Amino acid sequence: MSAHTQTAEKGQNTTLLCQESYVCSGTDEAIFECDECRSLQCQRCEEELHQPERLRNHERTRIRPGHVPYCDSCKGANGNIMHASMTGSRQIAAVRCQVCKINLCVECQKRTHAGGNRRKHPVTVYHAGKAQEQEEEEGMDEETKRRKMTEKVVSFLLVDETEEIQVKNEEDFIKKLDCSPDQHLKVVSIFGNTGDGKSHTLNHTFFYGREVFKTSPAQESCTVGVWAAYDPVRKVVVIDTEGLLGATVNLSQRTRLLLKVLAISDLVIYRTRADRLHNDLFKFLGDASEAYLKHFTKELKATTARCGLDVPLSTLGPGVIIFHETVYTKLLGSDHPSEVPEKLIQDRFRKLSCFPEAFSSIHYKGTRTYNPPTDFSGLRRAVEQQLENNTTRSPRQPGVIYKALKALSDRFSGEIPDDQMAHSSFFPDEYFTCSSVCLSCGCGCKKSMNHAKEGVPHESKSRCRYSHQYDNRVYTCKACYERGMEVSVVPKTSASTDSPWLGLAKYAWSGYVIECPNCGVVYRSRQYWFGNQDPVNTVVRTEIEHVWPGTDGFLKDNNNAAQRLLDGMNFMAQSVSELSLGPTKAVTSWLTDQIAPAYWRPNSQILSCKKCNTPFKDNDTKHHCRACGEGFCDGCSSKTRPVPERGWGPAPVRVCDNCYDNRGIQLDVAELPSDEEGGTLIARKVGEAVQNTLGAVVTAMDIPLGLVKDAARPAYWVPDHEILHCHNCRKEFSIKLSKHHCRACGQGFCDECSHDRRAVPSRGWDHPVRVCFNCNKKPGDL
Repeated sequence: MSAHTQTAEKGQNTTLLCQESYVCSGTDEAIFECDECRSLQCQRCEEELHQPERLRNHERTRIRPGHVPYCDSCKGANGNIMHASMTGSRQIAAVRCQVCKINLCVECQKRTHAGGNRRKHPVTVYHAGKAQEQEEEEGMDEETKRRKMTEKVVSFLLVDETEEIQVKNEEDFIKKLDCSPDQHLKVVSIFGNTGDGKSHTLNHTFFYGREVFKTSPAQESCTVGVWAAYDPVRKVVVIDTEGLLGATVNLSQRTRLLLKVLAISDLVIYRTRADRLHNDLFKFLGDASEAYLKHFTKELKATTARCGLDVPLSTLGPGVIIFHETVYTKLLGSDHPSEVPEKLIQDRFRKLSCFPEAFSSIHYKGTRTYNPPTDFSGLRRAVEQQLENNTTRSPRQPGVIYKALKALSDRFSGEIPDDQMAHSSFFPDEYFTCSSVCLSCGCGCKKSMNHAKEGVPHESKSRCRYSHQYDNRVYTCKACYERGMEVSVVPKTSASTDSPWLGLAKYAWSGYVIECPNCGVVYRSRQYWFGNQDPVNTVVRTEIEHVWPGTDGFLKDNNNAAQRLLDGMNFMAQSVSELSLGPTKAVTSWLTDQIAPAYWRPNSQILSCKKCNTPFKDNDTKHHCRACGEGFCDGCSSKTRPVPERGWGPAPVRVCDNCYDNRGIQLDVAELPSDEEGGTLIARKVGEAVQNTLGAVVTAMDIPLGLVKDAARPAYWVPDHEILHCHNCRKEFSIKLSKHHCRACGQGFCDECSHDRRAVPSRGWDHPVRVCFNCNKKPGDL
C-alpha cells in the first residue's frame, strides 16, 4: 500500500508517498497505513478521510523506516489479516498496480496481471529494507521460512552426456552450489525411466514446487546429462539424471554415467509411475549393485587414500527409496497388511536372481493418485528420515564430493566399443574395464579403464596362444625356475661382461649368447663345432604371453652385431676426422701452394676475400681466380670462362667477378707464363683432376652405405624409409637433420630427443647406448 518515488539516476525507490491523493495530490510522505482503506496515507489525507463516523474505527498503523505492505490478494476473502497470517498465506508485496490501486506479490502479479489489458498497467516496484525483512522473518512460521530459503536456488549442469564434468574445479563447484566450503552435505540423486517425472518429483520434494529442475510436456527428454542444485533447508546436493529407456545416442556412456552418480550418492530415489513394479527396476538395481562392488568400491577406497580424505567414501553403498505411484492399482503390501513392503521387494529380487548387496538399505514408499496432483509428502518425510541417519553414510564437505566424482570420471571414461558389448546387463563389465584386446588370441584385458596412466600393465586371466607373426614367446632361466625364481632371459650378441669389440669377436667365433643375471652365460649358439642343442631343450623354459596393442614383441632378433660394428666404425671415422681436421687443413694448404702457379697469392697470405673482405674461417674454402690469382670466397668467384692468356683453355675455369667482366682486356707479354711456370700449371691441373675423381668416389660410396645400414638394422628398429619425422618433437627429417634410432624402443628420433646414453639389456645392449627421452625416464632396467 505504498508507492515509492523514483530517482532519475539509479531507478530505486527512496520515499513512501501517499497513495490516496485526497488532499495532498500524492506528493506528501506517507505516515500511516490503513488496512481497511488498503492504502498508505499522509497526515492530512488520514485526518480528512477518517472524519466520517463510519470510518473513524479503521485500524491504522504508523509506518516505520523500510516498511513494505502486504499483498492485498493474498489476504482472506474478506480481507481478514489474522486468518491469512494463521494459514501462512500472507506475502510481502512486490509491486503496486497504479490502475487497480492494489498491492501484489510476485505470484499474484503473475496470476492477475500476466495477460489481457492488465499486463499493460503501470506498476511501482517495492524494495524492502533489511529491517522490514528481518521483521517479516521473525513473524514467519517454520514452513514459510523454509520456502523462502529455497527461492533463489538454481540448478546447473554438472556432467554432460559425453561424461565431461562441466565445472572447472573444486572452487567452481562450491560457487555454483552457493554453499559454504566447510558445510557438511549429503547427496541425493534420482533415477527412473524417461517421462516418469523425476525432475517434477525433485522440485516438489525439495523445493516446494519451484521449477529448479526443468520440466517439459514435449516428447523429447528435458534432462540431458546430470544436473545439480543445493537444498539449503536439508543441507543436501540434489542431483537430477537422464531417464532410462529414452531415445538417445551414446547409450553406453550415459548408462555408465548413472552409476558414477550412484557411487557418490548417499540416498537414491528410484521413481516409477506404473500400476505394477516392472522387472527392469529390479534388474537395474541388481546390476548397479554388482558393478558398484566390482569396480567402484576399490576405486573409491583408492581415492580416499590418494586425496588424503578423512571421510571414507565406500563404507557402504547408498540407501534406496523406491517411490511408486499408481492410479488404478493398490500399493504394494496393501492386500496383506501383515506383510512389510520391503520384504516383498526382497523376495522379488531373489526370484529374479538379483542381489542388491551394495545398498545400505532399500525402502518402499508408495502413493495412489486418484486425482492430480501427486502427493509427495510421504516421500518427503521418508527422505528426511533417511538423511538424519548417519550410521552408514556420513555428511562430507562439497570438496570431497567433487574429488570423488572427478576420480571416477578420470578412471572410467572413453568410448565403449559396441562389438564387445554384452547387452544382457544394465552395467556390463565393458563399461568399466580396459578395451584393449590381445592381438594374438583376441581376449580382452580385465584391468579397469585407464590403468596405463598409473603404470599398471595389461592383464588377462585366460591363457594366450603362440602366433608366429608376433613371436610372443618369453624365455625364463630353467635353473632359476627350479629354485623358485622366474627370471626372463633374451638371446643377445655378447655377454654383459664383455667389452664391445671383444663381444663382437666372440660372437663371430661362437655365436649369440643367453645370459641370466643370476647364473651368468648359460648358452652359446656355436659353442661346439657340432652337436649344439636348442636352448629350449636345455637351459630355458618357454612361456606364451599376450600381445597388447602398443607393446613391443618378445623374442624379436636382438642380435645387433652388424649394427654395433657400424656404430664402432662410424665412431672411429668421426674421431679420426675430428682429430685430423687441423693437420689436414695445414697439409692441404702447403701442398696447394707447392703446385700453384707463380702468379697465385699463397694461401697463408689470404686472410679474407679480395672483393667482399669476408674473413676466412677454418672450415671455409679459399678459391683462386685463374686470371688474376687473388683469393676469393665461393660467392665472389662462381663464374667461369677460358683464360688462354694464363694457359687455362680452352675449357672454362673459375674466375672472379672483376676478371669475368673484363674479359676483353688482354694481358701483357711480360705477364704470360714462362716454361717453368707452365710446368707448375700442369701439376695444378693434375691435382684438381685427382681431387675431383676422389670426390666422385666418395659420393658413389654413400649410395650402398644406406643399403648396408638397412641390412645391419635390428629387427625391432623401424626402417629408415618409414621414419619421416622425429617420434617425439615431430620435426621432419632432412639432409641437415639426421635420424637416430633409440636402442630401447626402436623408433626414430632427432639428436636432441635421443642424446641420453643408457644400457638396454633386454635388447642386447649391455653398455650405454643411445636412448630416447621417453625411454630414459622409465625406472629400472630397460
